Amino acid sequence: MATLDNVDYALHLPPEHVRNELDQDEEWCEIETSDGERRRIRFHDYASIYEVPGLYERLFAEQLDCGSPRVVADLLGGELREAGLKPERLTALDFGAGNGMVGERLDELTIGSIVGVDLLPEARDAAHRDRPGVYENYYALDLTQLAPESRRDLMRHDFDLMTCVAALGFGDIPPLAFGEAFNLVGSPGWVAFNIRDRFLEEESTGFGSLIARMFREGILEERTRTRYTHRISVAGEALEYVAIIAQKHADVPLAWVRDAA
Repeated sequence: MATLDNVDYALHLPPEHVRNELDQDEEWCEIETSDGERRRIRFHDYASIYEVPGLYERLFAEQLDCGSPRVVADLLGGELREAGLKPERLTALDFGAGNGMVGERLDELTIGSIVGVDLLPEARDAAHRDRPGVYENYYALDLTQLAPESRRDLMRHDFDLMTCVAALGFGDIPPLAFGEAFNLVGSPGWVAFNIRDRFLEEESTGFGSLIARMFREGILEERTRTRYTHRISVAGEALEYVAIIAQKHADVPLAWVRDAA
């Protein structure tokens, strides 16, 4: 795994007078190399972040106190124990897997097999670079345009668990991609995810309406949820998220997903 010891750059957050003006998806940082050159990177420009070894961990986990991988994994582990399930018998789809921080937590839970999926090849490459051996397979592909052979390849894993952490909202993952990933998990199965509180509470459109409908119609059965601080903003404010662990009882109709887009 990449550490701060082998990364030669300084990290700068926006100046004080700018920080309060930035919404979560507008935040940025600058990295300064030893020769004094500065490069600005938006927090949601994940491809650029993953290309710099250790930057994701340094920025989000250390500078901004992001604890979502731990929070969601701990909740999941507790529910699996309560249900009397042996983690080593499960196969997990880590959707929006990024550079493998959630996969690493699943590995610590002794999940039997972990498969990563992310839109970005840079995410796949970073996971292989920083956390070799965590994933049985890691696919860089767009689930909204899934070729038949890719679908068959994914389905052969017989997933019974899906995780999706720090990936929903802000347009990074469209509802259709979430629905396609969800439907790769067998029924009954398990789903562990988190989402910004304000998106979950907005039930008229988007993910809030989709998730509420899935619970209402029995597609999902909630086991536990918790509201917590995902991380702090560049202005030092707490960004509140909701983590949910649920059991899956049926596939979600993709017509519902399209309605939520």
